[in-house]
Amino acid sequence: MNVDEEVGRLKEEIQRLGQSQPDGSFKVKFGILFNDDRCANIFEALVGTLRAAKKRKIVKFDGELLLQGVHDNVEITLLPSPPAEAVSVTAS
Repeated sequence: MNVDEEVGRLKEEIQRLGQSQPDGSFKVKFGILFNDDRCANIFEALVGTLRAAKKRKIVKFDGELLLQGVHDNVEITLLPSPPAEAVSVTAS
């Protein structure tokens, strides 16, 4: 699985485990994501996938590196997808 595929799977898992927000984003605590059995089976390096998603501005969270236990209560936000119109304008 390449990085883009892993980031796509991460988005699905945050939507599954997180709470939907009025702005279209989803929020989940790192500890919930890290301790989920399904996520443990999907992601070989969850922290690396989170960092890649943050670099691509798909998620946001405080800090650079999240560690189990210490950062279990850090909130990870899956940012809302841009509207389809904005995507087609930037693609031109």
